[in-house]
Amino acid sequence: MMEFVVTADGSKTLYHPDVGEHYHSLHGAVQESKHVFLGMGLQHFLALHKPEAVSVLEIGFGTGLNFLLTADYCALNDVKLHYTGIEAYPLATTMVAQTGYDAHIGERTWSSFLSCYSDSLLRPQTVADDCLLEIIHADVLEFNTDKRFDVLYFDAFAAVHQPEMWTTETLAYVCQYLKPGGIFVTYAITGQLKRTMRALGFAIEKVPGAPGKREMLRATKL
Repeated sequence: MMEFVVTADGSKTLYHPDVGEHYHSLHGAVQESKHVFLGMGLQHFLALHKPEAVSVLEIGFGTGLNFLLTADYCALNDVKLHYTGIEAYPLATTMVAQTGYDAHIGERTWSSFLSCYSDSLLRPQTVADDCLLEIIHADVLEFNTDKRFDVLYFDAFAAVHQPEMWTTETLAYVCQYLKPGGIFVTYAITGQLKRTMRALGFAIEKVPGAPGKREMLRATKL
């Protein structure tokens, strides 16, 4: 049975007993999400390109934390957002409601997300203003779309617990959906991951990691 755990920054994460891992860092769930995905991913892309709209693909939607922080940031900065999350095992709305993430984002973003969460598993839903959310209930290699994305959040469980998510096949499959100039970010960094991303046509950066990790990977599609 999955259970909530309070992390070092006071925010909650979930422990997944079947996988044997937490959804977020115990050093701080919100802190990690803000640093890895929002800061090194979305904000980096927006600073470079200054677009009026941005599209994000997330591998491993999980509790919805990365989406919520992204949607809230975009709303505050008048950036239109199209967000697609892939999740093989979506959580029940009742469990998402217990995360306590309303303490870290605006009330409108939170209430709108909760009200349309279950429907977003069926079809795209508008969350607050200028934010479209769709959650694809599928294994990652079953995902298929004509869309191409600006930023890719790769938030799968660690390779020691979910090695199939970090293979060259899986990474090549998901990275085909990034636009040229698109940004790939993940909390992890290994020699094999760097070699794989270079072989897939990415420029690699080692950037500071979230608390508990010295470095993480950011890659730009050439």
